[in-house]
Amino acid sequence: MTVSHKVSPVFRLLLPAFVVILVVVAVPLVFSFYTSFTSYRLTRPDSILNVIGFKNYVRLFGSAEFWAALLRTIAFLTVVLNLEMLFGLGIALLVNQVTRGQRAIRTIIMFPMMFSPILVGFQFKFMFNDNIGIVNHILQRVFGVTQAIPWLVDGRLAFVSLALAEIWNSTAVFAILLLAGLMAMPQDPIEAAKVDGCTSWQAFRHVTLPFLMPFIYIAMTIRSLDVGRAFDIVKIMTDGGPAGRTELIWTLSARAGYEDARMGYANAMSYIAVLLSIAFTLYFFRKLTAARQFLDEADA
Repeated sequence: MTVSHKVSPVFRLLLPAFVVILVVVAVPLVFSFYTSFTSYRLTRPDSILNVIGFKNYVRLFGSAEFWAALLRTIAFLTVVLNLEMLFGLGIALLVNQVTRGQRAIRTIIMFPMMFSPILVGFQFKFMFNDNIGIVNHILQRVFGVTQAIPWLVDGRLAFVSLALAEIWNSTAVFAILLLAGLMAMPQDPIEAAKVDGCTSWQAFRHVTLPFLMPFIYIAMTIRSLDVGRAFDIVKIMTDGGPAGRTELIWTLSARAGYEDARMGYANAMSYIAVLLSIAFTLYFFRKLTAARQFLDEADA
């Protein structure tokens, strides 16, 4: 007696998607993870078979260049995320007060995030150019600055320039998500706070902000993954310079893999960066869960 097993139509429908994901995502992940335990160099294809265990990772943890790039990446992520959150919150609060033309304003707010990071990098690179950049031109013509400021040559100023480019490109993510939170917020708690004699700041601090915290942490999670792997803008504007002072972990990884041909070493560095991104994601997810529980308890 034979039993016929029919393939589910849903499985057959999803099978092409599974195959594509396997080929495009899973295979490169497994390959890169394997090569992180080898001495694989692009100039020596046979070295892919030379398994060296955890030597790449040990070498990374002993590298001052790697630690500097890692700490710089964390600092860049922290500064950019917090400033994007503050600017996005301010924009959302202002737009929420608009009664006419709000749809058009929301569309305009989203314009910067529609630009490619490569295009934004070139745009800000020319804006901050010390000879022909519009920033120095305005400072000299309007504010009377006598000398050109080397925005992309000085280490600290280059870091600030990169942060400004990243903030301009992606503040809209916070603004749109927080505006959605403000539009979904019930007005009864705000009106009750005003009846109880709360000032506008007190109503915002104790009523509006706690309601927005889940939206803030959702935006933080999304943007932490983007900023944590920042590459395009840094590569175009400074290429990690001057003297490596804006080198982030992904630009350092790309340099090790494609310029120095040490692909095994670069993949090991990339997986440490992935663990860093996962750590930030888990942190913000825990904060999101706590914020939701706080709102549930307040509603109860």
